[in-house]
Amino acid sequence: MTTLSRRGFLTAAGTGAAALVIGFHIPEGAARTVAPAPKAMMSPNAFLRIGSDESITVVIAHSEMGQGIWTGLAMLVAEELACDWTRIRCEHAPADAATYAAPGSPLQMTGGSSTTRGEYQRYREVGATAKDMLIRAAAARWKVAPADCVAENGAVVGKRGQRATFGQLAAEAMKLPPPASVKLKDPKDWKILGTPVRRLDSPEKVTGRATFGMDVQFPGLRTALVARPPAFGAMLVKFDAAAALKVPGVEKVVPAGNGVAVVAAHFWAAKLGRDALVVEWSQPEGGGLDTARFSAQLRKLVEAHGTDVGKEGSVDAGKVAATLTSVYEVPYLAHAPMEPLNCAVKINADGTCDIYTGTQAPSLDQQVAGGILGIAPDKVRVHTQFLGGGFGRRANPKQDFVAEAVLVAKAAGVPVKTVWTREDDIRGGFYRPAYAHRIVAKTDRAGAPIGWEHVVAGQSIMKGTPFEAFVVRNGVDPTSVEGLAESPYLRGAARHVSLHTPVTPVTVLWWRSVGNTHTAFAMECMIDELAHAAKADPLAYRLKLLDGAPRHAAVLKLAADKGGWGTPPPAGRARGLAVHESFGSIVAQCAEVSVEGDRIRVHHVACAVDCGPAVNPLGIEAQVHSSVVYGLTAALHGKLDLAGGAVQQGNFHDYPVLRMFEMPSVSVHVVPSTARMGGIGEPATAPIAPAVANAVYALTKQRLRALPLRLATVREARG
Repeated sequence: MTTLSRRGFLTAAGTGAAALVIGFHIPEGAARTVAPAPKAMMSPNAFLRIGSDESITVVIAHSEMGQGIWTGLAMLVAEELACDWTRIRCEHAPADAATYAAPGSPLQMTGGSSTTRGEYQRYREVGATAKDMLIRAAAARWKVAPADCVAENGAVVGKRGQRATFGQLAAEAMKLPPPASVKLKDPKDWKILGTPVRRLDSPEKVTGRATFGMDVQFPGLRTALVARPPAFGAMLVKFDAAAALKVPGVEKVVPAGNGVAVVAAHFWAAKLGRDALVVEWSQPEGGGLDTARFSAQLRKLVEAHGTDVGKEGSVDAGKVAATLTSVYEVPYLAHAPMEPLNCAVKINADGTCDIYTGTQAPSLDQQVAGGILGIAPDKVRVHTQFLGGGFGRRANPKQDFVAEAVLVAKAAGVPVKTVWTREDDIRGGFYRPAYAHRIVAKTDRAGAPIGWEHVVAGQSIMKGTPFEAFVVRNGVDPTSVEGLAESPYLRGAARHVSLHTPVTPVTVLWWRSVGNTHTAFAMECMIDELAHAAKADPLAYRLKLLDGAPRHAAVLKLAADKGGWGTPPPAGRARGLAVHESFGSIVAQCAEVSVEGDRIRVHHVACAVDCGPAVNPLGIEAQVHSSVVYGLTAALHGKLDLAGGAVQQGNFHDYPVLRMFEMPSVSVHVVPSTARMGGIGEPATAPIAPAVANAVYALTKQRLRALPLRLATVREARG
C-alpha cells in the first residue's frame, strides 16, 4: 500500500492533464538548473528569455507571496512584447542586488506595496527591448526595413505577408545589440494592461506543484527546531541535552545564538527532542514587559507633547466653539502568515552556501549569511520559494529566521531546515508595535476643526536598524506618524503633531500597512466623532473638509454610493465610512454592520480605490479582499498580551484570524485614474477598522476607541 500525501495527490492529479508548467532555469551566475533551458535563448537582459520552443520566461525580481506580482509584472512585459499570453512563464530571480534591486533602491526586496509601481517602467522596457530586437532580426532575415515589420501575438509579420514566430527568431535576435532606447505604448493602445487577467501562479498552487519553503527537501537535509527564550529579555544560562538525545531520530543538540537547536531526521523527532530539553533562562530585567502596564505608560505619555513632528499655526488661536478630546489605542500584533517561518541551509565545502526559503529580502539574506560564515555575500545563493504569506515578517533588517538557520547549519555541520512552529513565531517573532493617540480637536461654530493637537506614543520600527540613519530625523520615525500631519482633513487648520518613542525589549517590525494601521484608525474615528458632535451627516461632513482633495472626495463618494449610504440599511444594521491614503493610493470603505449579542458582525464592505493606472483589475480586487480579511482580523480579534515579557497567545485558537462565517461580502470599485501609480498590497488594510468602528457607533452609540473592538455590556454602557 502506497501512502500519498495531500500535496503528492495534487501533484499526481495535476500531471495527468494539460497544465501550466514553469521551468526553473536560473539565468547566468546562478547555481542550479532544475529543468533544461530551451536550446536557443534570447536574453536582452536578465529579465526575459525567449526559447526556440516558443516559451517566454519572465524572471521576477521580487517575491511572490500571494500578492499576484508574477502575473502583474508579466503583463507589463507581455503588453510591450506583443506576445502570445498563453506562452508566458515566470520564475523567481536569483539573489543579485546589482541586477535585480528595485529601481532607486540598493536592495532586492519586496515590500511597501512597491513592486508594480516600482517596476512599471523597467518591465515594460524589457518587453519593448525584446520586441525591437525580434523585429530587427526578422527584418534582417527578410532584407527589409524594420519599419516594414510589426510584432503581434508572438510573431513578427512583414508587409509582404512574411511571418516568423518569436521562437524562430530567438537565436538571431540574441546576437543583436539591444536598442539605446525604446518607445512604450500609449495607454489607449493597451490590449493586456488594464484588463482582468487570472493569476499565473494559481495552477501551480491548485495542483500542488508549487514549492514553498516548507516543501523544500533534498538528500541529507535534516530538520531543526530551536528552543528560544520564553520571554523578551531572557538569556540562555545553560542547557542539558541528555534527554533530548535519547529521542529516536534526534542526532544533535547545538547552541544557536540565544537558543538551543535540536537537529533530527524529521520534524516530529525534532519537536519531541526540543520538548525533552532541559534549559535554564535568566529572568528579564525588571521582571519583563507587561502589556497592561505598558498601555498605561503609553496613555500617560500622550498627556504631554513629545518630539515635534509637524507644527503649523497656533492650535489655541481663533474662535473656538468647542473642544473634543479622545484617546485611541492599538495593541501589539503578530503577522501570523499561514506558512510558518522556515529556512533550509546547505554550507558547501567550496566556501559557498545555498539558502532555500520564502523570503522578501534575498539580498539581505546574502549579507546576513555571509557575515555569519565569513564569506562574501555573492558566495551565498538564495533560492527564493513561494511564500505562504509575508505581511512584512519575512523582510526584516536582521532577517532573524535566516540568520538563525545559518547558525544552526554551521553548528550542526550538516544541511538543516530550521522550522518555526506557529507558537514559535507568535511568541518570539517581530510585531506591529502598540500605540496610543491623544487628539484634542478644537472646532468652529460649524463643527470644523480649526485646531488639531495630536500626540502619538509607540515604539519605532526603524530604531536600531540600518534604515534608522536614512529615515529617522530629529528622533522621529516617520512610520509612527504617517498620514497625520499631512492629512487632507486638516487643510487650513492649525496643527501640532508630536511623538513619544519608548524603548522596550519587544522586537517590532513593519506590519501590513505599517503605521497606517493605527494612524488611519485614530484619524478616521476622530473625524467621525466631530461629524456626530456637529450633528452632521458623516459623509457630508467629510466631503466639506475634503473640498481641496478631489481624489479623496471622489473615492469616498463612490464607496458611500456603492455601500448604500443615504438609503435605509436593513433593520438592525448601520453603516460607517473611512477614507485613507497610503503607499500612493487612496482607499475608501463603507462598512455595514450589525451586533449579535456582544459580537460585531460585518455584512458588507464597499471599497473604492484610486491607485492610478490599473495594471490588473482582477489582481486589485483580490488584494482588496485580502486586505479586508487581514484588517478585519485585527479589528475584531487581534491582540497580543505579554506578562513578564512572555507572549500569552500561541496559535489560532487564542490568536484567531477571521473565520469563513465572519467574512463579509466585499465589492471593489476601481476608479479610472491617470494619477501617478500607487501600491495596492496594503492600502485597503488601513480604513477597515475605523469604518467598522464608525458603523458600530451609528448603531449602538458606543464609541469604541481601542482595538480590537469590544462592545460594552449593558451594565457597562449604563454605568
